[in-house]
Amino acid sequence: MGALSDLPSVSRLLADAAVAALVAKHGQPVVTQLVRDTLAHAREAVRAGGAVPDTASLVARVSADARALKLPKPRPVFNLTGTVLHTNLGRAPLPEEAVEALIRVARSPCALEYDIASGGRGDRDDVVSELLCELTGAKAATVVNNNAAAVFLLLNTLARKRKVIVSRGELIEIGGAFRIPDIMQRAGARLVEVGTTNRTHLKDFRGAITRRTALLMKIHTSNYAIQGFTHAVPEQELAELAHAHDLPFVVDLGSGTLIDLERWGLPHEPTPCESITAGADLVTFSGDKLLGGPQAGLLVGRKDLIAQIKRNPLKRALRVGKITLAALEAVLRLYRDPDRLPERLTTLQQLTRAESDIRAAAARLLPAVQGALAALPVTAQIVPLRSQIGSGSLPIDRLPSAGLAIRPQGKKGGVLHRVEAGLRTLPRPVVGRIQDGALLLDLRCLQPHEESEFTANLSEFPCS
Repeated sequence: MGALSDLPSVSRLLADAAVAALVAKHGQPVVTQLVRDTLAHAREAVRAGGAVPDTASLVARVSADARALKLPKPRPVFNLTGTVLHTNLGRAPLPEEAVEALIRVARSPCALEYDIASGGRGDRDDVVSELLCELTGAKAATVVNNNAAAVFLLLNTLARKRKVIVSRGELIEIGGAFRIPDIMQRAGARLVEVGTTNRTHLKDFRGAITRRTALLMKIHTSNYAIQGFTHAVPEQELAELAHAHDLPFVVDLGSGTLIDLERWGLPHEPTPCESITAGADLVTFSGDKLLGGPQAGLLVGRKDLIAQIKRNPLKRALRVGKITLAALEAVLRLYRDPDRLPERLTTLQQLTRAESDIRAAAARLLPAVQGALAALPVTAQIVPLRSQIGSGSLPIDRLPSAGLAIRPQGKKGGVLHRVEAGLRTLPRPVVGRIQDGALLLDLRCLQPHEESEFTANLSEFPCS
């Protein structure tokens, strides 16, 4: 145990050549605070009975903390969880066209709310509204920051202090405890539940309509499925009932996709075009899930209803900026050429990747993983896996995949958590999942051009 007086002062540590070099990089205030924090930590250790660290150790700690400061918070990671649209990992990775578009408008002024043809003020929704109408069959469109905001704005505009009829089996909760009943209450609408959890009929909706009814609403249960003895009212029948009573019929698709995924062997997911064709007056869906674009909430439908929504003062509070709109426009343009969509849209590329290609990638990467973990009592081998789409999309469907399973030798199960934590400390963290006594690395989302970076990354594994 040493004496606290043996620790260097703040000024003495700042005078060290290595620390002075950090000041030139990060600035005096930042490095001074790092020095103070380092010395405070050292004092606590000495009081607890530890030895007084030498100056070199203190400088190393300050340097390490300074390096950590340079790392961005939303750091790129390798998503090997097996969930393609992982909410906690940013959902849809953008295609190159969208990345180039957002960089372009970020670097310079752009015609966001400026009509170049007339020289007057424009509408930022015009950046994407024409494309959205073309791709969905709607007459008008608008954009907000996410689909939850789209639902909230719609209800607050069309159903404030009035009733909204919804099937009891569609009262969803999504991530972050977002619940339809709660959002209705906050929007000022009154929820009217009809039917039962598993079966709702047209007569249930018909019997609930009163003069205080604002609209009929159907919510796609995109993050769960009720199976067995079930019945849901088709959209066309609900639309006809709503229109017979001069009411709007609204559909919230949640995830939403602009094209039939079955053409690529994926499970069917409802599209806005299908809902519009069935008679929906408004449809809401996300931009950053199956659509494969940036985070956004999209509303498409009747011109008069979209106009009302855009006049709501909350629309300005929920609007998106030029970067989102530029990226969204670039992604929507890709849908004009559906035949090439799997090669150009990153999300669809990952969802349609062949199991044989993924297994071949696993064979190429297995030696590097085994080498990085050679000092630990674990084994690594290629295994078949089942990926999920994620972000509340097609919840019960799984995609045949492949990857690497890391298992402890003997009964040393704790080593898996050590490996999992070590992978997260790499320059580009690797995120997998622990399941059934193994750390699984699903390679579906690892792009072929990323394999060399992934291999080089493993050389920094702390136990290698």
